[in-house]
Amino acid sequence: MNHQTKQQQLRYLFARAGFGATPAELNEASRSTLRKVVRQLVSNGKSVASLQVVEPDENRTKRQLKGMFRQGQLDKEMLREQIRANAQKVRDLNLQWLDRMVSGTDVLREKMALFWHGHFACRTMGRNPLFMQQYANTLREHALGNFRDLLMAASKEPAMLQFLNNQQNRKNAPNENFAREVMELFTLGRGNYSEFDIKEAARAFTGWQFTPEGEFVFRAQVHDDGEKKIFGKTGTFNGEDVIAMLLENPQTARFITAKIYRFFVNETEDKKRVDQLAEQFYKNGYDIAALMETIFMADWFYDAKNIGAHIKSPVELLVGLRHTLGVQFDQPQPQIFVQRTLGQLLFYPPNVAGWPGGKNWIDSSSLLFRMQLPNYVLKTAEVTVQPKEDGDVNTQLLARKGGTTFRTTVNWDDFEKEFTKTTDAGLPDALAAFLLPFPLRPDQRILIEKQTKTGQSRSEQIRMVTAALMSLPEYQLT
Repeated sequence: MNHQTKQQQLRYLFARAGFGATPAELNEASRSTLRKVVRQLVSNGKSVASLQVVEPDENRTKRQLKGMFRQGQLDKEMLREQIRANAQKVRDLNLQWLDRMVSGTDVLREKMALFWHGHFACRTMGRNPLFMQQYANTLREHALGNFRDLLMAASKEPAMLQFLNNQQNRKNAPNENFAREVMELFTLGRGNYSEFDIKEAARAFTGWQFTPEGEFVFRAQVHDDGEKKIFGKTGTFNGEDVIAMLLENPQTARFITAKIYRFFVNETEDKKRVDQLAEQFYKNGYDIAALMETIFMADWFYDAKNIGAHIKSPVELLVGLRHTLGVQFDQPQPQIFVQRTLGQLLFYPPNVAGWPGGKNWIDSSSLLFRMQLPNYVLKTAEVTVQPKEDGDVNTQLLARKGGTTFRTTVNWDDFEKEFTKTTDAGLPDALAAFLLPFPLRPDQRILIEKQTKTGQSRSEQIRMVTAALMSLPEYQLT
């Protein structure tokens, strides 16, 4: 393999397994074999640094509510203030997770956690920051572990039980919402269970509840301990039994593997390949890290048909831009603004199915903003675009904080170092090889070259060409 081909493979690997790489990171990685780079990505971060914006003892829900009653009447102003404070904490959690993704440490874990956030989609009900913090840390902790453990842990998260109404799932009054989504969205996929299975599984999940302090609790007094028939088996099943049955079914491995393939490889599924990966995933006892290593080490992963086939999600776009150029925002609000405008606000997926992704990221209202984003970020700009109105009071509450001016600091010095020896004529192609999934077309090169000015310093040239390349449609792809 020649150096150029290896560099292209590494650029693609870091874009898919993480959020892109700096020129220095690519040069460092090129000194190792591809196998070593993949293993490093998979094995990084044995201990996970938790996100933390709220302490557990801050979550005094019942006491907070009691303190809001004056002479038997709810103090609406105090309630509004508490809602604002909680929303601010969720915003801080969003930004802290973004910063962790941008840092470039343990990137595959953070990328996998972002994937699982869309899979185990959960919104902030009651704007409870502690519940969302625990939920995010559970996804990150188990992101590359065992899907068995992840499924059980995510299903028992108070945020998830609240979002899917299992607190209301009681003996003699079952609520089927949680049981349905566990089968349809988390494990088997639609069409691989019956309505009867859902009804009976809902009975098994009765008693799965949580405390105001954010702890899972099994309440036996509201659990239906009667006989149930699920997937043709009869017994006095509980929630753990249902999870075990779902994992025993190879269809769960197939469903999860196909979703991972569409996210990390290509939206167009290769059925035979996914079948092989799913069989391995099932036989390995749902080992997520082993599955990802197999994918990233496979020759077919680097096929031309897969390169440039993935449209960056808004979070991938924002994090990649920040990581590549060492961008820091002077104020936090523009990053919330970007997520809202482009349709992917962390902790606010549109519904239980998560973000649809793919071509759904691109529409007439967001495409122009996507293309202009690098210029907004790199050139400090006042933005007049308005975020999409999603009808959600939670996200609208976030929007009231701060403005839409992008004031940033860019670490150009580190970025420019890697291109100091590149000739002026070769600069557009050298930068394109690093920033884009495809080589520059002749017409694109002419367009870029026309934007350079006589007498520009090397630093000015690099900055101008970089901004121009990032504004091309191809920068939206990995």
